[in-house]
Amino acid sequence: MGEAMIELPPAVRRKAARLGERGARWLDELPGVVAGLRRAWAITDVGPALPGGTAAYVARVRVGGPDGGRDAVVKIALPAHGGAAQIRTIAAAHGRGYVRLLAHDAARRAMLQEALGPPMDELGLPPEQMIAALCRTLGQAWGVPPDPAAGPAPDKAGELGRLVQRLWDRLGRPCPERVVRQALRFAGRRAAASGPGRCVVVHGDPHPGNALSVPSPRAGAESGFVFVDPDGFAADPAYDLGVVLRGWCAELLAARDPAALARRYCALLASGSGLEETAIWEWGYLERVSSGLYCLDLGLDDLARPFLATAEMLAGS
Repeated sequence: MGEAMIELPPAVRRKAARLGERGARWLDELPGVVAGLRRAWAITDVGPALPGGTAAYVARVRVGGPDGGRDAVVKIALPAHGGAAQIRTIAAAHGRGYVRLLAHDAARRAMLQEALGPPMDELGLPPEQMIAALCRTLGQAWGVPPDPAAGPAPDKAGELGRLVQRLWDRLGRPCPERVVRQALRFAGRRAAASGPGRCVVVHGDPHPGNALSVPSPRAGAESGFVFVDPDGFAADPAYDLGVVLRGWCAELLAARDPAALARRYCALLASGSGLEETAIWEWGYLERVSSGLYCLDLGLDDLARPFLATAEMLAGS
């Protein structure tokens, strides 16, 4: 591969462009960084950049060794996109609920990870089976010990509430006011219920696309899946389940009774995790609205509209 220009997914290039000079420097230095990691980690072959990511260069590689070598994945995160938190979380998990870390370079925000199979959302599984597997995998992932150097847990509910209000105003109020009122009410309730005693190290974005299948059974992946790309911050574990509930837009839009279907998914998440259904529901609604507005702000209308349409369907539920 040498140090020739690296082809990246358009979404990664767009995100780098939004970082200005830092992003431009990351793009310029990426070929040299890959070449350096190739030498440091005995990488014998580098495949093309994998599609789907938005904030990192990710590629399948082959690592040499006396036994003939092994397949792996190299990931190099953009600046200011959680590289340090990802490395710390994945390293501390030791393969339980998360991808195994084979090597890392914190200064370069780079990781060498075990090779995994396709993500959960590409396997044709029904939502109920995915929810059960996600709950089981999260139960292991939540065992990551907190970072002793970290400060107080972030006010995630407050952050999301402020984001909703700011984007709704800035984007010209693109969804009904009752949707935003309900999201802000739930943000207030979740903030009031939060406390350090309720916190674990959450994944932060445990949707089915971030749960990859393991090629063969192994300890720490008893569900058949492990997570990649954690945000890795302290929060109420019900927040992660709310992120899971935020999905299923296609199913809800096609349902005769969307609220009843969403409530059933919420009940499955509660029974699969042992956590409170009300907390999961409120986090899920707040995530649905904030994600819709955030995607709209990025110009990703096709992603945004299903979130906002289903939020309107569920308003008042």
